[in-house]
Amino acid sequence: MLYLWLKALHIIAMVCWFAGLFYLPRLFVYHAMSSDAVSHERFCVMERKLYRGIMQPSMIATLILGAWLLYLNPAWLSMGWLHVKLTLVAILVGYQHLCGAQLRAFARSENARGHVFFRWFNEVPVLFLLAIVILVVVKPF
Repeated sequence: MLYLWLKALHIIAMVCWFAGLFYLPRLFVYHAMSSDAVSHERFCVMERKLYRGIMQPSMIATLILGAWLLYLNPAWLSMGWLHVKLTLVAILVGYQHLCGAQLRAFARSENARGHVFFRWFNEVPVLFLLAIVILVVVKPF
């Protein structure tokens, strides 16, 4: 029963994390397009609250719960799909840190990228979500 609760909480945390991974770069798109000080400040507050209040806790919960599930099922460590999944998760953690660095650049008014860059940047988590879900459900190798 513990396993099922952990799995459910892991999925919930992952959904919350991905919601932030999808939304923060979208805020960057709009932030890069804004030109007035009021909009700049509003986007800085929204980005900071999303990153610190939702994304960071959700990422941490996802990682802890995933590690706990792995502890309960150590045989997964011998499966190739899990190695690929864990690699993708590690890259997503890096992606989140890139988002944090970009958030700080916006806060310092040092953003050097345009809205088109962030439109493409916004698509990265979608590809990772597709790959991770397919790996977990299909377990192709």
